[in-house]
Amino acid sequence: MEQVQLLGMWLSPYSYRVIWALKLEGIAYEYIEEDLSNKSPLLLQCNPVHKKIPVLIHSGKPICESSVILEYIEEIWPQNSLLPCDPYERAIARFWIKFADDKSPSISKMSRTSSEEQETAVKDILEMLETIEEHGLIGGKKFFGGDKISMVDMAFGAVAYWLGVIEDAAGLKISEAHEFPRLQSWVQNFKEVLIIKENLPDRDKMFPLLKRRRDVAGV
Repeated sequence: MEQVQLLGMWLSPYSYRVIWALKLEGIAYEYIEEDLSNKSPLLLQCNPVHKKIPVLIHSGKPICESSVILEYIEEIWPQNSLLPCDPYERAIARFWIKFADDKSPSISKMSRTSSEEQETAVKDILEMLETIEEHGLIGGKKFFGGDKISMVDMAFGAVAYWLGVIEDAAGLKISEAHEFPRLQSWVQNFKEVLIIKENLPDRDKMFPLLKRRRDVAGV
């Protein structure tokens, strides 16, 4: 059987994107936790350009960047399709994945930046949430693609789970339920999917770490 390994980090929503996809497809894999303050020779060898996680290693061949890895999983193990079959719908899904990749970093920035930078991050996050509410979750859909979880939902995993913990650590509330009813409904649906529910980082472990980050940043 072909060996599958995942280099990741327990706090990273990008690592969890890949974990969810592998679990959904029923792919056995070896998870290797990385210490990003002391990156392993394997990580540096597999991702010499960006030196970041996650990295999927399939039969000795490394694939980097979470969105690229998800596309790879979709092509190699198509048992449970993560993208629509229709070419137009597939293009729309890729648009939203790119949107998530562009905008989601603002969430982590909110937990580790100065007060002035935090204001910019909060503004960017609000714009992202408003766009999702107005244009991404329309037509009464349970998930971005309809009634079934897809690659787009995984791409927005940081919004569904990490944002709430970071808000609590920062003492801020951005994603008010009454302002984003479609988004809040999606968050609940997303976290009720068994594979998601069983594969999320421990909030009690996340909170003090994120709080310390803010203290170090002097916010």
